[in-house]
Amino acid sequence: MRSSAPLKPLPKALGVTVMGAGVRDAADIESVLSDFAREPNGGLIVTPSPLTATRRDVIIATALRLNLPASYSFRFYAASGGLISYGIDQLETVREAASYVNRILRGENPANLPVQLPTKYQLIINLRTAKALGLRPSESFLQRADEVIE
Repeated sequence: MRSSAPLKPLPKALGVTVMGAGVRDAADIESVLSDFAREPNGGLIVTPSPLTATRRDVIIATALRLNLPASYSFRFYAASGGLISYGIDQLETVREAASYVNRILRGENPANLPVQLPTKYQLIINLRTAKALGLRPSESFLQRADEVIE
């Protein structure tokens, strides 16, 4: 049965404020992260882009220096020192793409192949970074992780 009450947008329902900030070049990183770090109980969600991927070391180091918890989209961010990543398993996606290439090379018409979405996601937690930020993830959270970097 559906409620007649309107649904609240997720951020409002959770009591959080979402702020966007565009980073156009590497020089913007320090300024944008410093602005976020001034907010009480703030955190950062780094969206995937060529800029954030190639400047990940600067983003990760700056977030850590500013004591700013940050979440990323791919495993390589957590492996590089980022706090947490949650996103698609890139290796699995490449394997799926390779199977499509194989099917096409064997004569299947690409127009007849179904669109596929990722089905495997990974949660990676970097405990060293969590400790450096003064965070203690719960045991149940750590148990849900696909990988814990110590």
